[in-house]
Amino acid sequence: MAGWTDAHNHLQDARLGQSAAVIAVLRAAGVGRCIVNATCEDDWPAVEALALAAPELVVPAFAIHPWHAHTAADGWPERLAELLEKHPQAGIGECGLDRGVAAASWDIQRPVLREHLRLARELKRPVTIHCLKAWGALIDMLAEMTPPRFLLHSYGGSLETARRLLPLGAYFSCSGHFLHPRKAAALEVFRHLPRARILIETDAPDMPPPDACVTIPLDGGLNHAANLPAIGQALAAALGMPADALAALTRTNADIFLNAEQPLDYPP
Repeated sequence: MAGWTDAHNHLQDARLGQSAAVIAVLRAAGVGRCIVNATCEDDWPAVEALALAAPELVVPAFAIHPWHAHTAADGWPERLAELLEKHPQAGIGECGLDRGVAAASWDIQRPVLREHLRLARELKRPVTIHCLKAWGALIDMLAEMTPPRFLLHSYGGSLETARRLLPLGAYFSCSGHFLHPRKAAALEVFRHLPRARILIETDAPDMPPPDACVTIPLDGGLNHAANLPAIGQALAAALGMPADALAALTRTNADIFLNAEQPLDYPP
């Protein structure tokens, strides 16, 4: 598939504007594929609609974000399973653990993530994970309920933590936000990760990159997913490789990540 692959965004977010216009800008910019992640059950229909409107561009992912774990209504795992079976190409995301959330307590977040991981194993789907200040707990849960493969989106953990996650099937996506000078430590981790496990993301409309990587400015400093090619060029320079090589690498890595029925060799 030609173009750049955005491993993680939220195109359904109303802050980005009308979805058909957003998709047209993405195609014109050279973005060939996006993994569009839901954050709560109310998001699922909008993500599904995007996937149906642009199936060659949008790979849907359905889940409940840890920030919204307290909104999980009775029967949500069954409804999620039905939706995933309806969309065989869909992943599970964005789910995870976050110690900094007051609304969703730890006792609520953990069983919600456990259900996501159970479905990933049963249905052989890739999982996109949000983790903040909860690496030990996440690693313990992944070791117990290892999904076929999983992506640590906008990975901000240490290299030591990454090395514990790699044998479990981890991929790591680098956000354009890490190109800010104050995020140099996070970017340095990516220089030491196996390149076969690296992906690239925008997390649009959040996590804006430096101004030099903003090709589609939005009000309020929001991040457009069409900034991805400029983010990719800057990341390629930071990793010491040509931009077209990084585009091809992350495109291939995304293919393998999404094909969760295929066994994943380690070391990568």
